[in-house]
Amino acid sequence: MNQIFEQLKKELDRVQALEMSLVLFGWDNATQAPKEAIENTAKAMGILSGEYYNFLINDKVKGLLKQLDQEKDLDAYEKAVLKEVKKSYEDLELIPAEEYQEYSELTSISQHVWEEAKEKNDFSIFAPTLNKIIEFQKKFADYALEKKGGFATRYDKLLNDYEEGFTTKELDEFFEQLKETIVPLVKMVVKKNDQIKKDYAYRTYPVEQQREFNRFLAEYIGFDFNKGVIAESVHPFTTNLHNKDVRITTAYLENLVESAMFSTIHEGGHALYEMGVDDAFTFSPVGGGSSMGMHESQSRLFENNIGRSRAFWEPVFPKLKELFKEQLQDVDFDTFMIGINKAEPSLIRTEADELTYCLHIMIRYEIEKQFMNEDLTMEEIKELWNQKYEEYLGVAPTNDTEGVLQDVHWSQGSIGYFPSYAIGNAVASQIYAHLKTVMPLEEHLRNGELQPIIDYLREHIHRFGKTKTMQQILKDMTGEGFNPIYYTEYLKEKYTAIYENL
Repeated sequence: MNQIFEQLKKELDRVQALEMSLVLFGWDNATQAPKEAIENTAKAMGILSGEYYNFLINDKVKGLLKQLDQEKDLDAYEKAVLKEVKKSYEDLELIPAEEYQEYSELTSISQHVWEEAKEKNDFSIFAPTLNKIIEFQKKFADYALEKKGGFATRYDKLLNDYEEGFTTKELDEFFEQLKETIVPLVKMVVKKNDQIKKDYAYRTYPVEQQREFNRFLAEYIGFDFNKGVIAESVHPFTTNLHNKDVRITTAYLENLVESAMFSTIHEGGHALYEMGVDDAFTFSPVGGGSSMGMHESQSRLFENNIGRSRAFWEPVFPKLKELFKEQLQDVDFDTFMIGINKAEPSLIRTEADELTYCLHIMIRYEIEKQFMNEDLTMEEIKELWNQKYEEYLGVAPTNDTEGVLQDVHWSQGSIGYFPSYAIGNAVASQIYAHLKTVMPLEEHLRNGELQPIIDYLREHIHRFGKTKTMQQILKDMTGEGFNPIYYTEYLKEKYTAIYENL
């Protein structure tokens, strides 16, 4: 190891340790911390975030980064760490320490404000907090635009944080391509949806039995309970300390059995990525997913391309039916398969089918782009949300909980994240098409053999962490970079096959 890099690594280990403590606080807050604890815990998290800032932004680290820029003998790992740390340093250095700590404390408590607002179906409870978060994000983006340039708008800066190289220009073109495919397909399925009966999904499924089945599902797709745990939260998520401590949550709805099943598979896909990062890279700045689009590709690949396929459910459906004998006694396999793949415009993103899902993302993308680059009141954001649901999906929220309050992301400050889901869908379909060319994919799934699939993904994607970009991973694995045509072709083929014979 380069001697100067070794000095930097000691500093970075301290930064990683602090980050780990913040992750633990965040996990606890979202899963089991008592409500009365939140205010004091948020204060502690703010202080720790201030220390995190000081551990990274200081003359010693800055000097080491400058020295490493001149080094000629860095290996691929050291170069990747240097690139990642320089990006983080340059972004964070622009923000005054006291503002960073204040913002960190705000986002430590904001999720609980959002949860209360959602529970009480009252956006006005969360609106002042959201306004503060947006104003901070605008201020931080402006610092970057003023100092560094290179971004056309504030929102472009935020998009780049989650998916390097993607701007509103690229995303506008991408979403336009999706519209051309999705809108005609949605018109087709709406005409035939009354022929699909799935009342079985809305019967009463006791939560305790759901927990049992979801634990089985997680383990079935490869989640290692020696390296991970499952808990419950208002909004499902995945977090990790390192590759041997990965944590997922799900949320159970007694009268919608599919909800927890597919959120568990989704979060399990994220977890497999983190568990698969090479030991040499974990507990370092490159010890996570390559990008959020690549991360979402793994969750969406397992949730949809694999997890809604007939081959996947052939060995699994009997287990589900055995556990829920009363609820599924009159449901055959074909009915179940059509049911879990039914496409129907709806209000809730996390419950959306594959076909209409990206319409939900387009709505959020357009709203975020507007409130980051312009001045909108909180009431205007809420009205815009409702208008766009009517325009894009033909359904209108009747309350705040099923409308502007349905997602946790803005309460976490994750503005600019939503497009990663759409990018992830496209990448997942590209990877799915590739897997079919390198292995007997459906045969593996029918036989309940997921390990060969996991091994291949680990070898070509997971193990690299952030040492390779999404584009590099795709080119090295499939021979080409990001290509959304696989996604549009996948949607057309799948939904034409399902609906043309109804």
